Amino acid sequence: MFYHLLYPLRDYISVLNVFRYISFRSAYAAVTALLISFLLGPIFLRWLRRRSLTDGAREFVPDSHAVKVGTPTMGGLLILVATLVPTLLWARLDNDFVWIMVVATLWLGAVGFTDDFLKVVRKRRKGLVARYKLAGQLGLGLAIGLFIYYSGIVSNATDVQLPFFKDAVLSLGALYVLFVMLTITASSNAVNLTDGLDGLAIGLVLLCTLTFAGFSYVTGNVRFSDYLNIPYIAGTGELTVYCASLIGASLGFLWFNAHPAEVFMGDTGSLAVGGALGTLAVLIRKEIWLVIVGGVFVLVAASVIIQILSVKLRGRRVFLMSPLHHHFQQKGWPESKVVVRFWIAGALFALLSLSTLKLQ
Repeated sequence: MFYHLLYPLRDYISVLNVFRYISFRSAYAAVTALLISFLLGPIFLRWLRRRSLTDGAREFVPDSHAVKVGTPTMGGLLILVATLVPTLLWARLDNDFVWIMVVATLWLGAVGFTDDFLKVVRKRRKGLVARYKLAGQLGLGLAIGLFIYYSGIVSNATDVQLPFFKDAVLSLGALYVLFVMLTITASSNAVNLTDGLDGLAIGLVLLCTLTFAGFSYVTGNVRFSDYLNIPYIAGTGELTVYCASLIGASLGFLWFNAHPAEVFMGDTGSLAVGGALGTLAVLIRKEIWLVIVGGVFVLVAASVIIQILSVKLRGRRVFLMSPLHHHFQQKGWPESKVVVRFWIAGALFALLSLSTLKLQ
């Protein structure tokens, strides 16, 4: 909004020319998101406590998690507000990519909110029926996949790039839409599964978003994309503003979610930010990179799948407890140590993914 209000006045007030720069608007989007989190956070926490919107007892978690019962949940609402408001203030609103991210975040935020509402308010232990949750995720992927496929907003979108190999692509044709559906759904669920320890998921989301902010910026810049030999996609630079907003919102939420957590993000936050990462990867044609950038999320999700298959097929567990972070808790690692070490692994995956830019 600020771009459209102030940039046209640059001929009269020269300093307003700074609004043309994505870097300037991204920086202030991050600051705005952080301020919103700090200002609204305490008010929001008091509201959650007054409404008794707190986390109940969970199944299949270590015994040490009993102390977490009664912690306010649905904190994802704060993440959504702190991400979307700065995006709408600082991004160009004539950019289709920005609106796709806004819709994707709201869509999966609504799915997650419904799940949390049924658990916390309606006291339905399992929340939203799994098939309805999956339908919401796949529905978003279908809508985005069809839009990209028929609108041509992303050039050569059906040719999926492969990391580490120069000019290597996988041509999917019409199967591309299914690929988008699976990418967004898998990303959303992987973050949801990782949201089990104080600060774990949001810290990893922060690292992933920082990486995608860099990818978005160079993908939308003609000179940088040419230098790095990656496809240039006009308009994707504005996604940097969205990423910066999510970075600020993640930092702000981590302030309250750090151990011992004052609030949990719930499915409202985890499904939304997970789906947002998947959507970002699709829009900048870095779908396969998502596996590297979000390597910790992949490992956590894989641990759940492996555990389920092993129990069903062999009658034995591979891990002491799944998801993976609970396995290490059962081995005696303190919660804070698990979180920090997973963050370190997440940082290594992020650096690995960035290094592939020079291998194209």
